[in-house]
Amino acid sequence: MSKEIEIGGCIEVPDEITVDEVCDAFIAFVESEGWLFGGGFHEVTDENTDSYKNRIN
Repeated sequence: MSKEIEIGGCIEVPDEITVDEVCDAFIAFVESEGWLFGGGFHEVTDENTDSYKNRIN
């Protein structure tokens, strides 16, 4: 038996860290626990910050 947990939020990282690096680290953590993740990652920028905040509120 399993359940799903939805995650909504942002991860703040140094400028030199890429979205791919964050994704890889997150997926590595999830898989190390024997869990599965379905979803996506994108970088929040000044241009898309408002649209992202509207999606999570």
